[in-house]
Amino acid sequence: MAGEEVLLEKTGPVALITIHRESALNALNDRVMAGLEETFATLEAEKECLVVVITGSGSNAFVAGADVKEIKEAGRGRTAFITKGQQIFSKIRTSTKVTIAAVNGYALGGGCELALACDIRIAAENAKFGLPEVTLGVMAGYGGSQLLPRLIGPGRAKYLMLSGTMLNAAEALSFGIVEKVCSSQALMEEVMNLARKIASAGPLALRGCKRAIDAGSEYPIEEALRFELEVYDKVANSLDAEEGLSAFIEKRKPSFRGE
Repeated sequence: MAGEEVLLEKTGPVALITIHRESALNALNDRVMAGLEETFATLEAEKECLVVVITGSGSNAFVAGADVKEIKEAGRGRTAFITKGQQIFSKIRTSTKVTIAAVNGYALGGGCELALACDIRIAAENAKFGLPEVTLGVMAGYGGSQLLPRLIGPGRAKYLMLSGTMLNAAEALSFGIVEKVCSSQALMEEVMNLARKIASAGPLALRGCKRAIDAGSEYPIEEALRFELEVYDKVANSLDAEEGLSAFIEKRKPSFRGE
């Protein structure tokens, strides 16, 4: 079981994961990582779940980073230790579910990388972002050196990673790291409303959009457009597409089945 470090709440098609180590600013230790892996494996197998929200306990931190003591103690096994974390974050990034990071405070190091692995990032006004690993003589290893430049460009990614600079929420918004900033008090309401709105759409259409964006961004434009049509063909010829189009014409709410 995920244990006390990773909490899971489910309301219909929306799941909320809370990293629960508030006294340690929700730092990622071995138990948290194992809990995230187990929880995502469980949700991935659940057809009803369409959207997963990730946040941290309390009001000070989303995830303040990886547990430095555990990394230090890993010694010569450090790369294997970090490889496992990268694999877990990759599962989150490639999940068929839509993932939203509700960043309620510090998102540093591994915490920033966890947010980057999500599809959408919404930040509270007190949020802080950074990949300061170089100040410890190491570097990001959970995907940050690859995900950040794809999101904001290599120049800005190098600026942040090579200097260890920390950005506030407004700066993160201007850099393109987050999609929206709201007050700390309104964060979870804002995120859950967004999650429910997304979850009301056709499941196949959601997965198709996510797949087309993620995979297509790696292709040259002509190849990406061909890939878009391949995905579109599968979505447009589904029972959900027939239901959604009929519901619009008949002026009623659609009843999607994910088929």
